[in-house]
Amino acid sequence: MTQSSPNPTTLLRQCLKLAQEVSTHPQANEEFSQLREGIAATNPQAAELMDILWQEVIAARRSAEFWHEMSNVEKDLSNRMMENMAQLRQNYLRLMQEM
Repeated sequence: MTQSSPNPTTLLRQCLKLAQEVSTHPQANEEFSQLREGIAATNPQAAELMDILWQEVIAARRSAEFWHEMSNVEKDLSNRMMENMAQLRQNYLRLMQEM
């Protein structure tokens, strides 16, 4: 039996799925390169367009990951500030009771 090459649409979906996580970007890029080579053989202009779109996908995912991390840092900072405020309030109430 001969093994047929996967459908380009299926390959692109696999690449996009891998691109969802920054940690799998190297594998996603490798699979995308293989997909691109197959398309470039028949349609060089389509391959160029795919390159542009792929770079945008990767940049968008990295940006989303960055802002997600920033959001987590901001959340942690907010939580610590609230804890500090509660502690200060308790300290103030204790000080007032001692007077």
